[in-house]
Amino acid sequence: MDYIGPGDTLVVWRLDRLGRSLRHLMATVTALAEREIGFASITEAIDTTTSGGKLVFHIFGALAEFERELVRERTKAGLEAARARGRLGGRRPSLSKDQAALARRLYDEGQLTVQQIADQLRVARSTIYRYLNAS
Repeated sequence: MDYIGPGDTLVVWRLDRLGRSLRHLMATVTALAEREIGFASITEAIDTTTSGGKLVFHIFGALAEFERELVRERTKAGLEAARARGRLGGRRPSLSKDQAALARRLYDEGQLTVQQIADQLRVARSTIYRYLNAS
């Protein structure tokens, strides 16, 4: 890519040889266009040095953007449906409310170190600190 200059055309056998995804491919071809470098794909018969090739490539880009939006909308709808059923995303808390209260009580009593409390509750010391700072 470093050796290609303005007025040159980068030719690939297939589109997937240039980009890992359609988004990456679009970004690469856009970067080439900014450097005044053409792009051609032999298998897909796309040549961005012609107006027809530019049209086809931009249609591909528009379809890719449309597909990304559909995925985003479906994901959002799925998360909302899960929340409506009472499901929450993310990792479950390391300690139950009772365990967190026990950790607080043991810490306030001052009889045990934070490490001993963590060992007793079978969690990391940082977890105990996180719960202590949250309350």
